Amino acid sequence: MWHYLKRVLIGKPLKTMDEGGQAITKFKALALLSSDALSSVAYGTEQITTVLITLSAAALMYQLWVAALVLVLLFAITLSYQQIIHAYPSGGGAYVVASTNWGQSAGLVAGGSLLVDYMLTVAVSTTSGTEAITSAIPALYPYSVLVSVLIVIGIMLLNLRGMRESASFLTVPVYLFIGMIIVMIGVGLYNIMSGQITYHAAATPLGDPVKGMTLLLFLRAFSSGSSSLTGVEAISNAVPNFKEPKRHNAAATLAIMAGILAVFFAGITFLSYYMGIRPQSSQTVLSQIGTAVFGHGVLYYIFQLSTAMILAVAANTGFSAFPILAYNLAKDKFLPHAYLDRGDRLGYSNGIISLAVGAIVLIIIFHGQTTLLIPLYAIGVFVPFVLSQSGMIIHWFRTREGWWVGKSLINLLGALISLGLVTVLLLLRFGNVWPYLIIMPLILLLFYRINGHYHNVAKQLRVAEKERADIHEYDGATVIVLVSNITRVTSGAINYARSIGDYVIAMHVSFDENPEKEHKTAQEFKEEFPDIRFVDIHSSYRSIATPTLRFCDVIAKRAAERNFTTTVLVPQFVPRHPWQNVLHNQTALRLRAILNSRENIIVSTYNYHLKE
Repeated sequence: MWHYLKRVLIGKPLKTMDEGGQAITKFKALALLSSDALSSVAYGTEQITTVLITLSAAALMYQLWVAALVLVLLFAITLSYQQIIHAYPSGGGAYVVASTNWGQSAGLVAGGSLLVDYMLTVAVSTTSGTEAITSAIPALYPYSVLVSVLIVIGIMLLNLRGMRESASFLTVPVYLFIGMIIVMIGVGLYNIMSGQITYHAAATPLGDPVKGMTLLLFLRAFSSGSSSLTGVEAISNAVPNFKEPKRHNAAATLAIMAGILAVFFAGITFLSYYMGIRPQSSQTVLSQIGTAVFGHGVLYYIFQLSTAMILAVAANTGFSAFPILAYNLAKDKFLPHAYLDRGDRLGYSNGIISLAVGAIVLIIIFHGQTTLLIPLYAIGVFVPFVLSQSGMIIHWFRTREGWWVGKSLINLLGALISLGLVTVLLLLRFGNVWPYLIIMPLILLLFYRINGHYHNVAKQLRVAEKERADIHEYDGATVIVLVSNITRVTSGAINYARSIGDYVIAMHVSFDENPEKEHKTAQEFKEEFPDIRFVDIHSSYRSIATPTLRFCDVIAKRAAERNFTTTVLVPQFVPRHPWQNVLHNQTALRLRAILNSRENIIVSTYNYHLKE
């Protein structure tokens, strides 16, 4: 049943040689890797106005200046990540750049930040998409968390089907959203020029100071608006997924995405200012702009549908970048090697599933509220921005390739603005971002513990040339067969034990409930196998595992004195159909688990397969 369901949900397995067919073009890459950045225009302007409105409606004028500064940062970051694409085409983005130029610890900070950030990407995107859905269909508002979780599961299944299929699916919502935003900005500007939309901004003329406005409030709005830049780094992480020439196609896709993002963010912010839009709890800023431009007709609902769709599928950017980043960390032995494995559809399935689980946990913890997630989301991406862009400065001074002085200045601009943003977030939004200061040390500790484990394993398993002559040789083998009752399984296990062991012992655990049955078991065994020693261990507390372990410890100690190995043979029958396993106890599984804790005992299983 599971196999059939898996084939329906994920599809048939692909051959390893089919990997080249999974590479994507610029057209599909824009849908697959830019959805996060492009979708952020749905809440970027709203985050700015939410901060400014706390002072007064007149302060909303400053959203234009905040937007201008965000666009400067977007320009610097885009140029910086284009340089990263050409300098480090193997993927990994900020993690690889920081590791190479700042050292492994800095790289792990960048990598750990991005791992958390991609989980937040999925959580923020899906909760924002749910908000767009509930704005259009208020009846779904009480089920916001459930809707968000279902969206995450749906995108996870889509990605498990493979990159090419997910990219094909995403082209519809992404390009529909691009088309609808172009139409909305175009129609909005036309209506302004034709006088159909009048000026509704605050009475204070543009450029005049607003009473009570401070630099701290401006920086707070800037830090919130900079959430529109999250997702820009995803393309640099996924360079290996592009068709050849990979560097050129990835850099071109990044430039196209940045251009579209700049136009959309500037256009939406201007319309919001000109129309005097104010943030509301029941309706998003983008929805209010859509209502003013389209009314409540068919176009408005298509616009809201496209917004909800891209916000939902924007999570796919995280699903595209997280597995590759996890792969690079696992390759360097800082994450489990399970993240190196490809699934049936040639994607890194373990990374995809881990990301979905993490995002669902975040959605549940934060109750699906986007405003609570965004500050934490922003610091998770700007810390890697600082490390990657400052790392590129070191890279240029080391290589001195091409116009390296100018490139270094661009990286310096981006690094300084990003560092300023991180500082602002820590000082002004500490109440929202403090979890980062706890999560990151824990992640770094986890990285180092995993890395230390792998190095210890390698050290212990490595065989030096001079040690090969010292490999220990044994004089014989003791085999302990665990016996429940006398069946074909027992008979087969005893015969197998005779073939591999010099000394065979059968061990049985008896209880108080039925002493006659236990005595009968011992008698039957002695009649069937008179040459095999039978040991009956009595257990007053109905425990099998503890008496078994104690007995095996004693036998193993005696065997070691004779220079014998000790093997514990656990007999079990295997049902014909997997579902039938639930009808039987899992005693053999528990016994193997507890015996595996002993380094001087070899644990083996004798399987008897049932035919019906």
